[in-house]
Amino acid sequence: MRNPREISESYWDAECRRDIDGVMAHYHDDGTYEGPDGRRAGHDAIRAGYEEHFRLFPRLEVEIVQEFARGDSSAIEFDAVMTDLGGKRYRVRGVNVVEVRDNKFVSVRSYEDPPIATG
Repeated sequence: MRNPREISESYWDAECRRDIDGVMAHYHDDGTYEGPDGRRAGHDAIRAGYEEHFRLFPRLEVEIVQEFARGDSSAIEFDAVMTDLGGKRYRVRGVNVVEVRDNKFVSVRSYEDPPIATG
């Protein structure tokens, strides 16, 4: 059984490869994602959101800064750089609070600072 950090690392690896099926394989069919705007999404909306994000930002790099774990839940702080279609880079720092069951996300709540253009 993998812990929340290992699942998150695998998920971000798929996201950085822009592998939509790989990303979605990390969510239970009834899993939810709640973004920084507070809106909660189910499986179909999660997929649509990733597809749009992959289209707008074809490159992503993510580093896990630290983790605060408690059983099947973790708060994972990350530092990411997204690159848009024109090659402009944006730094995003945030925390994902994840709950896992059977090696998949049951819920992901994402809290992020606004992106900052870096070049």
